[in-house]
Amino acid sequence: MGVSPREIHIRPMKRKWASCSSRGRLTFSTELLNQPAEFRREVIVHELLHLKIPNHGRLFKALLKAYLELGKDPGVEPSPREAKPL
Repeated sequence: MGVSPREIHIRPMKRKWASCSSRGRLTFSTELLNQPAEFRREVIVHELLHLKIPNHGRLFKALLKAYLELGKDPGVEPSPREAKPL
């Protein structure tokens, strides 16, 4: 992906799984550690991609899909989009 976050933090978050600041700081919810591996991967890739593209436009969605497909194990079921809400 060619990105390098300036900082990575893990802390309790009440309303979201993760965030990416305009300064390159990624913050992940401690609760994310209790979620299935594939869902964690999706959240991490999503936030890393925000270091390249700050919005959720068409390009972001296309690249997110492509990056998620790259590392997909054909023997693993896709993760449900309804992970436990925060």
